[in-house]
Amino acid sequence: MTDDDPYRWLEDVGGDAALAWVRERNAEAFAELTCSGIFAALRDEIREVLDADDRIPYPVTRGRYLYNFWRDTAHPRGLWRRTTLASYREAAPDWEIVLDVDALAAREDENWVWHGAQVLRPDHRLALVELSRGGADAGVIREFDLVAKAFVDDGFLLPEAKSMVGWIDEDRIYVGTDFGAGSLTSSGYPRVVREWRRGTPLEDAVTVFEGEPEDVSVGAYHDPTEGFARDFVHRSVDFYRDETYLRTPTGLVRLDVPDDAYTSVHREWLLIATRSEWVVGEKAYPAGALLAADFDAFLAGRRDLTVLFEPDECTSLAGHAWTRHHLIVATLQDVKSRLTVRTPTAQGWRSAPLADLPDTGSADIFDTNPDVDDEYYLNVSGYLQPASLYRGDIGAQPEILRQARAFFPAEGLAVSQHFAVSADGTRVPYFVVGRNEPGPTLLYGYGGFEVPLTPGYSATVGRAWLARGGTYVVANIRGGGEYGPTWHQAALRENRLRAYEDFAAVAGDLVDRGVTTPAMLGIEGGSNGGLLTGVMLTRYPELFGAVVSSVPLLDMRRYHQLLAGASWIAEYGDPDDPAAWASIREYSPYQNVHRGRPYPPVFITTSTRDDRVHPGHARKMVARLREFGHDVRYYENIEGGHGGAADNEQAAHRSALIYEFLWRTLGPAPAGAE
Repeated sequence: MTDDDPYRWLEDVGGDAALAWVRERNAEAFAELTCSGIFAALRDEIREVLDADDRIPYPVTRGRYLYNFWRDTAHPRGLWRRTTLASYREAAPDWEIVLDVDALAAREDENWVWHGAQVLRPDHRLALVELSRGGADAGVIREFDLVAKAFVDDGFLLPEAKSMVGWIDEDRIYVGTDFGAGSLTSSGYPRVVREWRRGTPLEDAVTVFEGEPEDVSVGAYHDPTEGFARDFVHRSVDFYRDETYLRTPTGLVRLDVPDDAYTSVHREWLLIATRSEWVVGEKAYPAGALLAADFDAFLAGRRDLTVLFEPDECTSLAGHAWTRHHLIVATLQDVKSRLTVRTPTAQGWRSAPLADLPDTGSADIFDTNPDVDDEYYLNVSGYLQPASLYRGDIGAQPEILRQARAFFPAEGLAVSQHFAVSADGTRVPYFVVGRNEPGPTLLYGYGGFEVPLTPGYSATVGRAWLARGGTYVVANIRGGGEYGPTWHQAALRENRLRAYEDFAAVAGDLVDRGVTTPAMLGIEGGSNGGLLTGVMLTRYPELFGAVVSSVPLLDMRRYHQLLAGASWIAEYGDPDDPAAWASIREYSPYQNVHRGRPYPPVFITTSTRDDRVHPGHARKMVARLREFGHDVRYYENIEGGHGGAADNEQAAHRSALIYEFLWRTLGPAPAGAE
């Protein structure tokens, strides 16, 4: 295939011809996949999971309240609500409705989708609420009064854009948005950040910082911690290189850390997470380490760094969160969670286990309240263990506040971890969930942007796949973050093929172990994972019996020219660079579809409202596959953004289509199919 693209017209997101083509493809998919008894059962069972009243209502602490955003059958767009900790401990908390998004959407005749809120500290009286039309990344930002539970008349208001906002105080905010020509980066994010004072026109806001057009984005934030109030400016040069500046009365002072390191500040402490080796004087700190320094001393030039975590071949840093006096450090040991507490003292940093928690595979710090106390919330789950929400205080055994019910029977199911050997000899871990017998198997992967895939409970996978006799597999391939930045960097840019070789190795290992056969092995991935499954389709078609690719990147020749694509050049490389394109072209799915080569059946899904990964990727791939006579079906949700669905009804419908396709293709069809 040449660079001439006969299907470029399908990139016209809302064009009449393109949408007519989409509706035709949707109708074909519906006619094929919604006519059986199993589809209706799948849809209803998934919807029941998504709308269940006994799901865990995960809280975040804001002042004296616990806030939660909740969707159910009666409130498909959702309720922003709050309660007290004492009430939350009860079986049926007394929830106070703060904002009813369904009622707001009906009143304003808008298809509002909740995108979150930033609450002003320390009073927690005002919020900046973000609402999206149809689930797109771009949103409208409106000021909200949490006492009156109403939007503020003549308050801060930003029209639809991919904006950045943050409180400074009651009368000032930082704002980066579409100010007009030249104010956005080539990725479509803010290039200019300003300080905006209440009651003044947005165009009069004072410019604080301007980045370059080729940057990913810029932003600023205010830390109001009493005694440690500071303002910072953040410049994302690319996806993995940043510059952080302290804003002072005399100007901006850059933090002298490597531009690929991640920094954060809490009270007197500066934390630095390295992504490459950092040599300071005669000391070398490895990639993946977590370091601490006194912030003021570091700014003054001292380099007294304390190593809080150092990786080894099996263990990596997964994250960290401050409480008032302590630092919780999360690590992964062969993709299983471990949590420790580091405490600064006059004698140095002390280390202790966080608490006696079950060894389930995944423990995630959900929320802390570092301004006030040493409280933390922790979510613990495993592939076969429903989630438990813990609340604790450092130094005491945590309490279980909520436990999710089991949505599918786990009897006869087991979880095991194995290691496949990739083409270059690298051991690649993967988890197998299912019965100890060969059968239809669904392999999931991602392998990008240093994102780890850790064990966790999925009621949808359990009901739609495991409970019906399927085996579920998660591959922890390179490109992800399972073993820290080196695991990710091993599959960056010109080395991207390693991620795909890893995934192919896992597929082959599943067959060698007798878990399944190629004809009964399906794969699924979304976004970068959709690119992964697209590459598997065109590069390793003989390994699979079915392929699902959702909200995918597929045309890697033009990805950097579509929506937010330019922000991912650091991950994939620049297709306009001949040397980079030579390696990208090796795997770019759209450029590697061939006539006459046998491909397994494929199902590609996306969303018209996805303003992150352009729906043109999916549309054009389907058109090319159809042109060459391959077995492909397509579904594009007119709403939904990058998540593919704007509400639970849409999410259940989309998921049911995918599982119906997988069962039909991989078989044998489970009970209930016609």
